[in-house]
Amino acid sequence: MRIIEDEAIAQQFRRVRSVTLEIGKLAAVEPEAMRFAFAAVTNDTLAAGARLELVETPGQGRCADCAATMEMDEILALCPQCGSGRVRVIGGDRMRVLELEAE
Repeated sequence: MRIIEDEAIAQQFRRVRSVTLEIGKLAAVEPEAMRFAFAAVTNDTLAAGARLELVETPGQGRCADCAATMEMDEILALCPQCGSGRVRVIGGDRMRVLELEAE
């Protein structure tokens, strides 16, 4: 909501029609829980009734031993190239607002 409110001030809009969020697979955000929370938090705000669109991005990792990069479904993973457990998350662990449609 803070991002929406800040943008409303900066862009001088009075109503939000839709919000598109990018959610990384490793961000520990359950899409249905996000939809429920969004509806609750935006009630009685300039985003009340706004459509929420979610775009999920894959988790990304890099092996500290062989430098292989890979998609990850879980934070803890073994490297598919060398079998090392020293895989570091390099992407897909964040959430960000991609787009606001407003009037």
